[in-house]
Amino acid sequence: MKSFYHYMMKYRSNHKDDPIGEFARNAYDDHGFPKSSTDYHEISSYLEMNGHYLESMSVFDQAWELYESNQ
Repeated sequence: MKSFYHYMMKYRSNHKDDPIGEFARNAYDDHGFPKSSTDYHEISSYLEMNGHYLESMSVFDQAWELYESNQ
């Protein structure tokens, strides 16, 4: 199974006004992001403490739904 981070990297080239693309670009720049994780709770907890770049946790939830539907 591909990690969530690895999956998200395909969205880095999305338009600037796309929240998931912005999330992917910021996750790429976040050196502490749990890059090998496939665990929702681990990533969610990390983002709640360190995801100041997310406009809302709902962006993560939308990205997670895409991730799960493509696994």
